[in-house]
Amino acid sequence: MSAPVVVDGSILFKVRGTSSIPAERRAQVISDRIVALAADPTFDKQGLRLESQPDATMVMAGTQLVMVMSDGDARLEGIDRQVLGRVVLTRVGEAIDAWRRDRALASLQRNALFASGATLVLVLALWGGARLFRRLRRLIEERLRQRIPDLQVRGFNIVQAQQLWGLLARLLVLLWVAVVLAALYVYLSSVLALFPWTRGLAGGLVALVLDPLRTLGLGFIKIVPKLAFLVVLFFITRYVLKLIRLFFGSVADGNVVLPEFDPEWAWPTYRLVKILLIALVMVVAYPYIPGSGSEAFKGISIFVGVIFSLGSSSLIGNLIAGYTMNYHRVFKVGDRVRIGEHLGSVDQVRVLVTHLRTLKNEMIAIPNSVILSGEVVNYSTLARQQGLILHTTVGIGYEIPWRQVEAMLLEAAGRTSDLLREPPPFVLLKALGDFCITYEINAYCADASAMIQVFKELHRNILDIFNEYGVQIMTPAYEGDPDQRKVVPRENWYAAPARPQGQE
Repeated sequence: MSAPVVVDGSILFKVRGTSSIPAERRAQVISDRIVALAADPTFDKQGLRLESQPDATMVMAGTQLVMVMSDGDARLEGIDRQVLGRVVLTRVGEAIDAWRRDRALASLQRNALFASGATLVLVLALWGGARLFRRLRRLIEERLRQRIPDLQVRGFNIVQAQQLWGLLARLLVLLWVAVVLAALYVYLSSVLALFPWTRGLAGGLVALVLDPLRTLGLGFIKIVPKLAFLVVLFFITRYVLKLIRLFFGSVADGNVVLPEFDPEWAWPTYRLVKILLIALVMVVAYPYIPGSGSEAFKGISIFVGVIFSLGSSSLIGNLIAGYTMNYHRVFKVGDRVRIGEHLGSVDQVRVLVTHLRTLKNEMIAIPNSVILSGEVVNYSTLARQQGLILHTTVGIGYEIPWRQVEAMLLEAAGRTSDLLREPPPFVLLKALGDFCITYEINAYCADASAMIQVFKELHRNILDIFNEYGVQIMTPAYEGDPDQRKVVPRENWYAAPARPQGQE
């Protein structure tokens, strides 16, 4: 290891470290001794001399030791030890002269005057440049802004003219910022170099700008092969995903038929294959990602993994439930279903949640894990093939013949337009209660989404028919037969404000 001996920002020579003292410490000690000699007005640089010994050469200032040079120091410079001694002796003398000259009153006054002039020039230049920049921007805006067209492809606006002008304005601002930074750099490097106390900072400005650029450049050159691999892998993965999407799109459209594979499974399967393929690509690409082997990258990866594992239990549960429902054919979009206490039509089936549109036109988002762990009643699955059986009950007194009741219920079902005639409706005698007999009319419906309207029409027809035949429908609060049957005569069917059909 070696370290430079620096006085007032100027490197005099380099020294090598030893087993007893590091190179940086040794260089600092020598520098401090040279500065002490320069600060001593009684010392004359003519007092500098060399003393040679068999294994070392010493630089002496009178009786005071400045430094000891060994054969290792000579090998570091690639010259003979005696030659190195004479070079070092000359450099030390020049450093003492420069240190005293830079701190002379006349020199400091001259440099201070120059620094003041440079500061004034910088302020005036920035003020004038700012005014010039504003005028230039106004001129460009007046002449170019109205001429910038929208960027269109086949009539579709890709980029609007306002956005293009905003980009151009930002580029002008960026150019002005670059000019200001360059002016500040030249000013600081010039002014700081005038004074011995800040000369080291002036030299550090170059390193401050160039070192990051050099590090970035060398780092970029080093990772170019890895970046090339990642780019090739990205495009290969992209086109493979396009081919997979095209294949499953054909399966979903029915153009490609797979044995025992439902076309509705195509897109969920595509998403699964896509996730697995991307995960595989990430495993392959991980060693080639710049910085993947650094401790910082590993720490961030562990942190993200911990956060994901702590907060994703419900997410993973809903995700698995969503795919499970797709493959189990629980329901599909448009089906009329009951999920828990909610009745409605399936509006969207997503990976995590299912959106249900209720009969009140409410949109309910139900987590898929809740659906999978509960009961789902699908009214539409068999309605399209065998018909959905709609049923309702009435309580009729024991004095009414059951044959008459069944006939009236069947006639009410026959009057309901959306109920199927085949298979025919049927009546079940549900229970012999304490006060009435419970009858259930069952009829087939092909459209589960219309079941509410069908129920409404069926109930209306039941009320009309029982009123026509003078049969009273019992209530749960029945205690005894009334003097007059609780029926509505036909002449009162359209009491105000009701109107007969066709006169609304």
